[in-house]
Amino acid sequence: MKIRPALFLLATLAMAALPVGYSHWNAAQLDARAKTLPAKMGKVKVATESLGGWGNHSMSVVRREGSGEAELHETQSDILIIRAGEASIVIGGTIPDAKKTTAHEIRGSRIEGGEKQPLRAGDILHISPKTPHQMLIEPGHTLDYYAVKVDAR
Repeated sequence: MKIRPALFLLATLAMAALPVGYSHWNAAQLDARAKTLPAKMGKVKVATESLGGWGNHSMSVVRREGSGEAELHETQSDILIIRAGEASIVIGGTIPDAKKTTAHEIRGSRIEGGEKQPLRAGDILHISPKTPHQMLIEPGHTLDYYAVKVDAR
């Protein structure tokens, strides 16, 4: 009869296991990842730390210390959750000097005819595929955020 308790224990453990694809980060874990970003800062003044990828989407922690290029993702939406800092985003319009940089990615130096909006901690943005956007950061300022990239289906 020792088999029944062992089977019960195995069944309980199986039910308690987390589902495949589930991920959870607490605030301390996210802060620790964010603290690694300044050391990764490149010449374009942006650093990212991937949190992972799951099928049609991925998540990252991002820090910007300077303005970015104008960009357009042909097949991905961006969801940005601003953690700290301040900046502006130019959204919409056109990228006059657009160049394809990688598959489904277009970049350029600026946006013409877009709308400039302020960004602050607590803001959440959804940027649809094929929408030009550009982060503008004043000298001495930074912007920290979470980025979720979702492939359009």
